[in-house]
Amino acid sequence: MIREEEPDAVFLGGDLLPGAIQIFSANFPHKNYVNDYLAAELMRIKENPGITYPEIFLILGNDDGRCEEEAILDAAERGLWHYAHNRKLSMGSFHIYGYSFVPPTPFRLKDWEKYDVSRYVDPGCIHPVDGIHTVPVSDYEMRYSTISDDLEILTNGDDLSQGIMLFHSPPYRTNLDRAALDGMKIDHAPLDVHVGSIAIQRFIKKKQPLITLHGHIHESSRITGNWMDREGRTFMFSAAHDGPELALIRFDPEKPESASRELL
Repeated sequence: MIREEEPDAVFLGGDLLPGAIQIFSANFPHKNYVNDYLAAELMRIKENPGITYPEIFLILGNDDGRCEEEAILDAAERGLWHYAHNRKLSMGSFHIYGYSFVPPTPFRLKDWEKYDVSRYVDPGCIHPVDGIHTVPVSDYEMRYSTISDDLEILTNGDDLSQGIMLFHSPPYRTNLDRAALDGMKIDHAPLDVHVGSIAIQRFIKKKQPLITLHGHIHESSRITGNWMDREGRTFMFSAAHDGPELALIRFDPEKPESASRELL
């Protein structure tokens, strides 16, 4: 689609890398997926003089091991993309902010999981200190750092009227964070079917960025029938999808109301 449409920008919102089962299978062709496939394919496009190469903004998601961050940063140094996690970047008159962390989940990999607004975790979820990290993390960060605090530091009082936020987690209790947990209980406690970030929800309500981009809850759009939502002036889009296709969202930041979604 980059070759065909030559967009100004592409946003990759995490959960980009194949899982361990794929990587260690006998017939998986790319043992170093970032360099052998993702970066290599983009380099072919970038080196094609007949194609205008876009600005690419990328973050990792909670299914991606942070041990791959070094390879991601190396490709960023070669000009293939901008690594956006916990950074403020610019594209024309727009400011781009990236943030990978999600609230604690039931899964063991905790590289991109962090307490949301407090040290509370939902029933059935695993605390960050009790999971697995592929890179060293300080005890203080695991125990006391929160998504809420990170977002305050990242945006630092900025005017976000021209801000595009590239999150992995969706905001809590929206069309974008609906998990398939209907009727499920842990120790007789019913599970909340909305599993997005309260910190991100509050951040959007308070700061009102122009556009926020999300992923993480792959089945949400299938359950709700919606891949977008709105909070005040903020348009919120999710490219999460649980089918075999790739979900592609096209949007013009000058006209976010005209955004569309296609499954490729």
